Amino acid sequence: MKTNYIVGHIVDVIDKKIFDGKIIIENGKITGVIPCSVEKDSPFIMPGFIDSHIHIESSMLKPSSFASIAVKHGTIGAVCDPHEIANVCGKEGIEFIIEDSKKSNFHFAFTVPSCVPSTNFETSGFTLNSKEVEKLLQRKEMYALAEIMNYPGVLNKDEEVLKKIDVAHKIGKPIDGHAPCLSGEGLKTYASYGISTDHECSTIIEAEEKLRLGINIIIRQGSAAKNYEALCNLIDSYPEKIMFCSDDKHPDDLLKGHINELVKESIQRGYNLWNILLAASYNPIKHYNLPIGLIQKGDSADFILVNNLQDFDVLATYINGENVLNSIQDAKSSTKTINNFNAKEIDLIDLRVKPLSNIIKVIVAEDKELITKKTISETKIEDNNVVSNEENDVLKFIVCNRYNASKPAIAFIKGFNLKNCALASSIAHDFHNIIAIGTSDKLIQQAVNSLIAIKGGIIALDDREQKILPLEIAGLMSNEDAYIVAEKYKVVNEFAKRHNCAFASPFMTMAFMSLLVIPSLKLSDKGLFDVDKFSFTSLFE
Repeated sequence: MKTNYIVGHIVDVIDKKIFDGKIIIENGKITGVIPCSVEKDSPFIMPGFIDSHIHIESSMLKPSSFASIAVKHGTIGAVCDPHEIANVCGKEGIEFIIEDSKKSNFHFAFTVPSCVPSTNFETSGFTLNSKEVEKLLQRKEMYALAEIMNYPGVLNKDEEVLKKIDVAHKIGKPIDGHAPCLSGEGLKTYASYGISTDHECSTIIEAEEKLRLGINIIIRQGSAAKNYEALCNLIDSYPEKIMFCSDDKHPDDLLKGHINELVKESIQRGYNLWNILLAASYNPIKHYNLPIGLIQKGDSADFILVNNLQDFDVLATYINGENVLNSIQDAKSSTKTINNFNAKEIDLIDLRVKPLSNIIKVIVAEDKELITKKTISETKIEDNNVVSNEENDVLKFIVCNRYNASKPAIAFIKGFNLKNCALASSIAHDFHNIIAIGTSDKLIQQAVNSLIAIKGGIIALDDREQKILPLEIAGLMSNEDAYIVAEKYKVVNEFAKRHNCAFASPFMTMAFMSLLVIPSLKLSDKGLFDVDKFSFTSLFE
């Protein structure tokens, strides 16, 4: 029998008290929590942090690589929705994620993707029907039905969507939500189906309406969408109903911090310590029924040691009684690399847009937001082709089917403000077709064809050079060491910023410009889509 003990200032989130004591660990379990005298400079022992909603694929890292970095920030568990890889590779993609996660001593809790696809208005690699969802929900690795993104399907009583909700209730697992800007009678209907969370709120008013209907709010602070500033007052107002998440975290941002950043920021703003720890650990553990300890006798020995309760510098991260702070290995996976990439190179003629009027509808992207706005603009025409207007920041924007050879859908977007540059990526939520923005047709063509040649990744280029991060796993993740991925991503990202893009995360923002369940104007591989009307719309006014 392996016995160990840890002494320090114990932070008891259950009884809301801090006391000096000793934690006795036997075979990965806490067999005793005993008050005793400790040195004044002893560490604080507190529950580890939980990311309540994340798509691991958006870190561009395998789960094992993600875990090797997350534990350094005091994260011991994550509720993961693998719908990115499911849209590309179906059940095989989900199996890949689960199997790789088992290589790490980390609490991965998976949810079953509910919306693969999220709509029928874009080409997806795979479909998960209600029978397949039911089988997946019965697996021990699955803790919930993942975000119901197709809220119009709920409101319109789509048979398949409602079957998935019914099987989650039958099996007894919670149902995550995704309903940005939904309110009034529509929200009441959505909530009535037992939707238990939402991570898409961008205002207090929106969040409080959902809270009144029994929906828990997950405050999101990711690489592109940052809602903490707008929602942080909820921490003290609704302490038992709030959780923290990142949703989508790019590798360079993950190296800097994770849920610990929200904990530290909340302390600095003067919010109640116990309410903060409810959001960061207790609430997600209880809501999802996670097998993660909270420093109680009989619990799994899961906790972190920090220097103090202001800086939260992590000194050790214990999971199942083992200090994993530096022990989770980030090595190349022995699991086979999977992908689903059948696109063919595009020609310049594929990017031509015949001018049908002198006014076009334009998507307006904003920094740190996934919601877009709409505007109109005069066309810039060259050789009977509507082209990017670099001077007015109205740039040609395309989405191209990655699963079958086809011509790209074309629209125009404002906000990226690129100069002599094109960006292309195989990360384009949620179907992960090829997405690209550029200041000229030629640069867009070069970026897209370079991406097709490597079968997935992110690329930034101008008329002299290009920067590339290959993503050989489904065009979403890299098999490389986390630090290498982060450095390559940083180089590509900074290339875009040097070409005048002021967005904090240009590629993350671009990736959401094809997500048809977030208002208001988006682009799929089938055409320009008005999310407010939930139908395709013409490019021209």
